[in-house]
Amino acid sequence: MNRKLLRSVREYKKQSIQTPILVILEVLLEVLIPLQMAKIIDVGIAQGDLGYIVKTGLILVVMAMLALLFGALAGRTGAVAAAGFAKNLRHDIFYKIQKFSFGNIDHFSTSSLVTRLTTDITNIQMAYMMTIRLLVRAPIMIVLSLIMTLTINADIALMLLITVPILGGVLIFIAKKAHPHFIKVFDEYDVLNNTVQENVNAARVVKAYVREEHENEKFHKISKIVYDLFTKAEKIVSWNNPVMQFTIYTVVLCMVLIGGKSIVFQTMETGELTSVIVYAIQILSSLMMVSFVFVLIMIAEASTDRIQEVLDEVPEMEDKAEAVKDVKNGDIDFEHVDFSYAGEGGNLSLKDVSLHIKSGQMVGIIGGTGSAKSTLVQLIPRLYDVTKGVVKVGGTDVRNYNLEALRDQVSMVLQKNVLFTGSIYENIRWGDENASDEEVQRVCRLAQADSFIQEFPQKYDTMIVEGGNNVSGGQKQRLCIARALLKKPKVLILDDSTSAVDTRTDALIRQAFREEIPDTTKIIIAQRISSVEDADMIIVMENGEINGIGTSEELLKTNAIYREIYESQVRGGAENE
Repeated sequence: MNRKLLRSVREYKKQSIQTPILVILEVLLEVLIPLQMAKIIDVGIAQGDLGYIVKTGLILVVMAMLALLFGALAGRTGAVAAAGFAKNLRHDIFYKIQKFSFGNIDHFSTSSLVTRLTTDITNIQMAYMMTIRLLVRAPIMIVLSLIMTLTINADIALMLLITVPILGGVLIFIAKKAHPHFIKVFDEYDVLNNTVQENVNAARVVKAYVREEHENEKFHKISKIVYDLFTKAEKIVSWNNPVMQFTIYTVVLCMVLIGGKSIVFQTMETGELTSVIVYAIQILSSLMMVSFVFVLIMIAEASTDRIQEVLDEVPEMEDKAEAVKDVKNGDIDFEHVDFSYAGEGGNLSLKDVSLHIKSGQMVGIIGGTGSAKSTLVQLIPRLYDVTKGVVKVGGTDVRNYNLEALRDQVSMVLQKNVLFTGSIYENIRWGDENASDEEVQRVCRLAQADSFIQEFPQKYDTMIVEGGNNVSGGQKQRLCIARALLKKPKVLILDDSTSAVDTRTDALIRQAFREEIPDTTKIIIAQRISSVEDADMIIVMENGEINGIGTSEELLKTNAIYREIYESQVRGGAENE
């Protein structure tokens, strides 16, 4: 098991140590029990001594009960240790993901992270439990049983000494042959989970386009791949049992042959032969356990590598020792900024961007699809780091801020904002968990959300289902804007966040911004000219560069792109009327 992963055992070290100790005690008793059985046969029954049989039988019962007790306790502590280890490991991975920047998250697919937090950790949990129980039990059982056999009959012990490594080698060979197939399964699990996730999230689209049959075929195809891989692996592993059974029966026959001769020549008692057979079965069964655990460990090894990737991922953004925790105002400066999603040497999404936005201004950003409008604003709350140049908020480089302090003051409503399962109150309070009902209702009025909320039977206590699928697109956008406003930020960024509301509601939201939060810098990315026409400054983007800056009147005179968009929307709208 990987040492770095074992750090997650933490408070369950006690149970992790107790388990093998209890297993050792159980094994010691199980090894002594056949000796007592031999004594009952060779002494008690042979001599017809009922008192001896009863006395030895009681000792045998006590030993069996103690072995059962130690086994049960080992099972309990082992389960607690493994479940606790898995809980801590899941906690560590989830918390590590929370520290990821957008760049880190881009390295993993959502379905892959879900698989690692579920299936992979379950595999590691099972392997850990089997390791501290069976992998401790089996070697000790083999060694002690061989020693006991050696004290009874050296010829049988020698036969077992030859059999054990041969059988062990065969079982390990079988496990290694199955291992590559188990590794492949987990990559396909990611694809399977991704298929299911896409289908569930896009259920309305699937039904709207009557694509259920296509989705079923896609799911069946990947499910069949997983099935085939598991089947291949299990076909190989299934050889374990027949090989094991064949060996056991062969060894027992050989022992009966050797033991029979020894009994005839009176160098061995009947009870001793019985105990030797029990020891042989214990040895061979222990080898079977080792093989089984070996397969689990190999499966867990693949899962360990996948989890290690997440734990080894270095967060691109770490707070400095003396990070700034106070954002003075909403001034924003871009100084010769280049940015590439691939990092240094990659294709640039932003090229030599320089601009200054004064605190309290309302700024509109407009441009064609792929012009890097969203990329530009995502650098302000440091969702990504610049590749070259500097982005400043309140006169300070964003890389010098404490991330939590910066993002508390730079509130952003993303293009694909989501709502979470819970009431409207609970969703809005993501902006400020301590906000009063009155404060929540106030920001909802600013975002023009209060009117439709009041129409719900339970009003602000209305439950939002997963993803906000029980509210319309426009309603979801307004709730997300309210959530951002509740943070009382110095900078508010709306990334195409009013696209689903009508123009009148859009205008009311902007009016509320001007009147209620005049000191907050407001940046609005929009496709509609009407959403940015009254802004103090409009930025026109094209191919990752600033093509023009100015008011609507200025850009109509000086910027061809803005003028083209304006004419196509304003004149086109007038003609449609």
